[in-house]
Amino acid sequence: MTDYDVLRVFCGPRGEYGNELGVVRDGSVLPERDERQAFAAKLGFSETVFVDDPERGVIDIYTPSVRLPFAGYPCVGAAWLLDVPELVTPAGVVGTRLDGEFSWIEARPEWPEPRTLRRYGTAAEVDALEVPPPGEWIYAWAWEDEAAGRIRARGFPSRGDGIDEDEATGAAALQLTAQLGRALNIVQGTGSQILTAPQPEGWVELGGRVFLER
Repeated sequence: MTDYDVLRVFCGPRGEYGNELGVVRDGSVLPERDERQAFAAKLGFSETVFVDDPERGVIDIYTPSVRLPFAGYPCVGAAWLLDVPELVTPAGVVGTRLDGEFSWIEARPEWPEPRTLRRYGTAAEVDALEVPPPGEWIYAWAWEDEAAGRIRARGFPSRGDGIDEDEATGAAALQLTAQLGRALNIVQGTGSQILTAPQPEGWVELGGRVFLER
């Protein structure tokens, strides 16, 4: 069995919730893309990261069904685990920093595939949503407190690969932040917390708490 760590990324204030992330620290044990894809499908997490160079922060990211050039919560988790100044992904170089209890990355919202950002009138409407059929990737959101930048959100990948709802979605949070042009405090899923802040020249910072589960 290939060794891997399990992190929870975007945890709540008391370390609860968060999206589980598989991390294979020695990517050389599964060098081929088809091997990595099969292993990510076997683990069944929303994403699994393979570390190809821990000192330079070179990583490779997979869902159970596809390889991703960039994804938000795997980068936040890998930044915390590897403690390096940057991560190198196929989409580009991701800046990283650790700040107290939060792990932060800086990335571009156009790197991930576009999500359908669907606004609702109230947080209760978002809570009441049923999982949609496979099709478009939907990020459902509503203001909880617009003045304070607090948002309630749920993410539906709709890929048909067993992940019906994403507990916490960094890529969609990046894109929503870019669209709204302001810092956000997002509660997604059962209670995961995502923080964002726009940066100069179209970059966005994305941060959250990370815990090593096993």
